[in-house]
Amino acid sequence: MIAITDKTLKDLEFSTVLETIAASCVTETGKEKAMQVLPFPNKETLLEALQQTSEYVSSFANNNALPNHSFDTITNEIKFLAIEDSYLDTAAFRKIATISDTVNTLIVFLKKFDDYYPTLNQKAEQVTFTKEIIKKIDEIVDKYGEIKDNASPALSAIRKEMNLVKGKINQSFVAALSQYSALGYLDEIKESVVENHRVLAVSAMYRKKVKGSILGSSKTGSIAYIEPEATLRYSRELNNYEYEEKEEVTRILKQLSNHIRPFVSLLYEYQEFLSDIDVISGKAKYANRIGGILPTIIEEKRLFFREAFHPILLLSNKNKKVPTYSQTIELDEKSRIIVISGPNAGGKTISLKTVGLLQLMLQSGILIPVHERSETFLFDRILTDIGDNQSIENHLSTYSYRLKNMNYFLKKCNAKTLFLIDEFGTGSDPELGGALAETFLEEFYHREAFGIITTHYSNLKILANELPFATNANMLFDEKSLEPMYKLILGQAGSSFTFEVAQKNGIPFGLINRAKKKIEGGKVRFDKTIATLQKERSKLEKTSQNLKEEETKAREEGKKMEGINTKIQQKLESYQELYDANQRLIYMGQKVDDISEKYFNNKNKKDLIGEFLKMVEIENSKRKKATPKEQKIKQVVQKQIIEEVKVIVEEIRQEKKEKKVKAAKQELNKPKVALKLGDRVRMIDGKAVGSIDKIEKNTVTVNYGIFTSKVSLDVLELVEAKKITR
Repeated sequence: MIAITDKTLKDLEFSTVLETIAASCVTETGKEKAMQVLPFPNKETLLEALQQTSEYVSSFANNNALPNHSFDTITNEIKFLAIEDSYLDTAAFRKIATISDTVNTLIVFLKKFDDYYPTLNQKAEQVTFTKEIIKKIDEIVDKYGEIKDNASPALSAIRKEMNLVKGKINQSFVAALSQYSALGYLDEIKESVVENHRVLAVSAMYRKKVKGSILGSSKTGSIAYIEPEATLRYSRELNNYEYEEKEEVTRILKQLSNHIRPFVSLLYEYQEFLSDIDVISGKAKYANRIGGILPTIIEEKRLFFREAFHPILLLSNKNKKVPTYSQTIELDEKSRIIVISGPNAGGKTISLKTVGLLQLMLQSGILIPVHERSETFLFDRILTDIGDNQSIENHLSTYSYRLKNMNYFLKKCNAKTLFLIDEFGTGSDPELGGALAETFLEEFYHREAFGIITTHYSNLKILANELPFATNANMLFDEKSLEPMYKLILGQAGSSFTFEVAQKNGIPFGLINRAKKKIEGGKVRFDKTIATLQKERSKLEKTSQNLKEEETKAREEGKKMEGINTKIQQKLESYQELYDANQRLIYMGQKVDDISEKYFNNKNKKDLIGEFLKMVEIENSKRKKATPKEQKIKQVVQKQIIEEVKVIVEEIRQEKKEKKVKAAKQELNKPKVALKLGDRVRMIDGKAVGSIDKIEKNTVTVNYGIFTSKVSLDVLELVEAKKITR
């Protein structure tokens, strides 16, 4: 079981990775789960998680894309449904039906494409497939979240009566409208809607002459809104039916809740499954962005990250459009500890963090940006000492804090530990601190732990050189400009370039010489030797790079020349064929001329015809008749050409189809106009135009003049915005 402390997670900035993954999740539950990702406790579940993410990544490139897994969280709905005698509203049932349908679709899809997604299908097989939930809900609730008319015989009868009364209301209102309009009692607008009732817009001076109930007036008082007397009687009747409808709907919802209540535990399971898929999807999208893959996980104690990138730095540099340099790092039984040295700002800490973060990500089921030939084994513990280690909380100095940390390392360090220490030994007297750091390093070495440390201490560089299974490394620097090249070189310690960097930054040469005299000559010579070796390595690297570039250019030139030679050869062959054909035609022309002259002299037609036939036979004997085998080859070639043409035509058709689908998606994604009360609207697939009387959440009441209708906000489009009168 892997042990990771909060300090290690913080040192390696693991939360930044999780935040990026969470941002790629599409559900709130998925986002919460993504932020709680930690290393897996055992190898089996880890490999399963890695394989699931790898399979999801493959879905981005193949033609069998995974279906939508998005859902609205139903945690509160499930909790409420679990209470005896409680009942849910139609919107809650619609959410439950949707989540059930989404799970069923995924289960069926993954079973069908088990060859592509075996581990994801294995996960889906653990979830119960049932259509009972969707069936029960669809019998009662329509796709707009409304109770269906045929949900019960009683509801059907009530709604029929309601429709009849609504018809009577409209008829009586139209009659009153015609009557009072003819008498000139109505204002220019003639009618309006108040509290979901159609009313006459009566001029204030005539309000006593119109029989009915006054439901309101205009702001200026010039218009009285009156519901006609005949309409009022039917409205009261409608109110009674609406009350009965409400009671029947409540009874139906309670009955439906009782049917769905036994599935409470399954609904929890559905939500867990979809949120897990969402986290896998988030990891896959993240892997796609950083070029993450699944390296080989081995039993042998070896970590080999080839062309590894620090993922956080990689994404940051992509946004800034600047290059990110990869590193190749290897730890094995013969080289368990790497001591990286060299000047500051050369990339030592990034190299150290890259190894730690990538190993932590991999053991948490996240794919990592390395070359496909990389491999690693699983550590039981990752220990870190990176960054500012001063503990203000506990009133500890940097060195005291680091000593406490080293003490923890000594307690936990073993043969399956990866330790990462930045600026090892700093915080105290260089001589004494260096000696203690050397002792710690020896102890970690004898415990057969794996680790990477960065340091400026010469004694640690010497120790790494002396220990058989430890090695020095340095970050390559340009010997002239002293600019970092961000490339890790194993096998040699790095100089700190202390005096060279000081000189580059304008420190007077005299002061630098005085400083050199104040320290031991041996140390200066040692650092100078390392610096010289590093410069030589830098030169070799540049020479090697130049030679590679020259070799690449030479290869390209060689290929170019081969192409030119082939073209020249083809032209020569063509010219030869043309020359031979011309020569044959000249010969035949001369022959015809000779025969013509002979006939001119002797006028013998028999000889003429004989000479011509002889010439034709000679020419035909040269022509080669194609054998059946050659004819068959010719037919095969023609068939291949036809097949290739068919493929090209199919690709063109597919491209046109994709463009059409893309255009349709763009049309759907166009921002919708926010609808308001009074706006004139129509259904997207309809022609009738009405005005909006009421908006409740996602449901809109539309007045079509002779009747009103409740529809979903999503299916409406604006015809004319309400005019604002001033």
